[in-house]
Amino acid sequence: MSWQNELVDLLGAQFGDKLTVTVALGEVSVNVAVADYAAVCQVLHDAESLKFDILVDLAGVDYSEYGDGAYQGARFAVVLHLLSITHNLRLRLKVFAESNDFPVVPSVTKIWAAADWFEREAFDMFGLIFEGHNDLRRILTDYGFIGHPLRKDFPVTGHVEMRYDSEQKRVIYQPVTIDPREITPRVIREEGYGRKRYV
Repeated sequence: MSWQNELVDLLGAQFGDKLTVTVALGEVSVNVAVADYAAVCQVLHDAESLKFDILVDLAGVDYSEYGDGAYQGARFAVVLHLLSITHNLRLRLKVFAESNDFPVVPSVTKIWAAADWFEREAFDMFGLIFEGHNDLRRILTDYGFIGHPLRKDFPVTGHVEMRYDSEQKRVIYQPVTIDPREITPRVIREEGYGRKRYV
């Protein structure tokens, strides 16, 4: 029996129908409802048969343009990659926020301390709210930054730009002054490009 099948059996025995389990490309993935998310994570961490003691990664995902707009499900998800050192198992766990306008999922920082900065990054980049996080603030963008830059509807140019004003002797924020344009690359090649040269 492969480790993937063994893990699927362990998850079925532990959670029953609380999880949707799939195996694809050698990876075991589970989807969990947001109402069960924190409890499932606690069991994944604590249960002797699982012992997912390491949170390798936690990231936000914006599905708004998934499948070229054909996707009709919830917009925001949180994806965790877990590792069990004890049993040498890996697991991908996904939970979708119920609201697209105000996406909220429970924080798992009390289960895996490593989730702290990962959740702050997902908050900063996607606007995901982690209920119960004790220091949820921006981590990559500036404090005055407007919006969440990894959302699919965030403009490529941003909303404001920052520059140093020599008259005011300080950094100031102002509306973006970049005019949108379409860039066509100009290719310059040397004479004889692509031909074999024999010396």
